[in-house]
Amino acid sequence: MPETGGVREVKSAGRTVELLEVLAARGDRPARLRELAEELGVPRSSMYALLQTLIDRGWVRTDATGSLYGIGIRALLTGTSYLDTDPRVRAARPHLDEASTALGETVHLGRIDRDDVVYLATRESHEYVRTISRVGRRLPAHVGALGKALLAEREAGALPRGELERFTPNTLTDRDALAADLAQVRERGYSIDREEGVTGIVGFGFALRYEAPAVDAISCSVPVARLTEAHEKEIVAVMREARARIEAAAAPLPGSPDWR
Repeated sequence: MPETGGVREVKSAGRTVELLEVLAARGDRPARLRELAEELGVPRSSMYALLQTLIDRGWVRTDATGSLYGIGIRALLTGTSYLDTDPRVRAARPHLDEASTALGETVHLGRIDRDDVVYLATRESHEYVRTISRVGRRLPAHVGALGKALLAEREAGALPRGELERFTPNTLTDRDALAADLAQVRERGYSIDREEGVTGIVGFGFALRYEAPAVDAISCSVPVARLTEAHEKEIVAVMREARARIEAAAAPLPGSPDWR
């Protein structure tokens, strides 16, 4: 059984968390009892009992037939509380608004979680149809500006584990190519995602260095059709200023928790 900070993991709690993570990752693809039991390697009877407990408490929902399962509303309430109580998300929001208004583009705040980035805040442009980015969305770190800005903050050579998934023809799936790109990010001071995560969208990512290595980053997304050399320079200047303001605003207050 895994060790957690010197304390043995509680098996039932671990299984519950794994189940919720599996359901959340499936998005709009509901799961059947057999699928969940096989994926988590537990007997169907045990999985059924766990599902019924979580349904009763609102963490899992089921359809009218009782044969399909998905994430429940309690997960949303918990996620909302995470965003509302996180001091760094709160500190960043007004500066995201300012940057989006100044540029007329969409800006994001994201946080690294292992080898993924989770979107914590998004300010949409009013100039074009919104991209697929949204609060709570999870993406592999190597496919976008947010993730590459944060990967570059790690020690050189500390790349994501496993196979690098391809999202577009421009996604960097070769580890040597990704390492070379991250070296350029370190030299330049910000990342560039040229249609690597979403076709037709270029992103510019800036790590927020109030922790070392950085865990949060901001980015600006712009359609290729709107990106000129002058606009790119404007984006970099505005986002650098936003980064500086967020880093200053996110300094911990005396006595506040040091969240990990």
